[in-house]
Amino acid sequence: MQSLSMNKTIGSSRFAKASSRSASATHVARARKALWYPGDDAPEYLDGSIPGDYGFDPFSLGKDKKNLERFRESEVIHGRWAMLGSLGCLAVEASGNGSWLEAPKWAIEGADPSYLGQSFPSGLPLILGIQFVAMAGSEAFRQRETDPMKRIYPGGSFDPLGYGKNADAAKLEELKTKEIKNGRLAMFSMAGYYAQGLAVGKGPIACLQEHAADPFHVNIATNGVSVPIY
Repeated sequence: MQSLSMNKTIGSSRFAKASSRSASATHVARARKALWYPGDDAPEYLDGSIPGDYGFDPFSLGKDKKNLERFRESEVIHGRWAMLGSLGCLAVEASGNGSWLEAPKWAIEGADPSYLGQSFPSGLPLILGIQFVAMAGSEAFRQRETDPMKRIYPGGSFDPLGYGKNADAAKLEELKTKEIKNGRLAMFSMAGYYAQGLAVGKGPIACLQEHAADPFHVNIATNGVSVPIY
């Protein structure tokens, strides 16, 4: 009986070690999967639990937990603004109301603002005052939330189509990942719009049309600014 008991103990110990090695291997595999380029492991603090986590933090900016939470929130919020801004830049030009480069001219020239061809009799101080009150008020209200997840994904009236309410946990995580991916692309696109506008003084749709008409002679290497040798 004693021998049988010892065999069971040894067997249990071996099983526990094997399970530990298996769990460790699973952890390593998970960390290696969350990579932004092949050949290196993701940092330990980027364990794949954050939507859109590919282990990208070459300067270890998110090593501190509080910094990681703050950067995560900032990225989502900036991504949302960038998606709205990118859509706005395209919409104003596609509707035939000039380009986003011409949008602030009314403030510089001291005229009244116009939206989609409609003029509104209000000067720059009034517009700035309304935006300040609206933005400061909404941000102050949002910062009252202590739960970082609810501060980023409040739901309620901010989910009018009920995507989060009607989705299960897996679907909700998928939507969060899609949002941050599109937000990152939008931030890059807005940076491209700015650089493009400074280089050639035209909007994205006009530049795209010119490039499509003559791609070998109208591109980033021939605009006279981006590549100085031309």
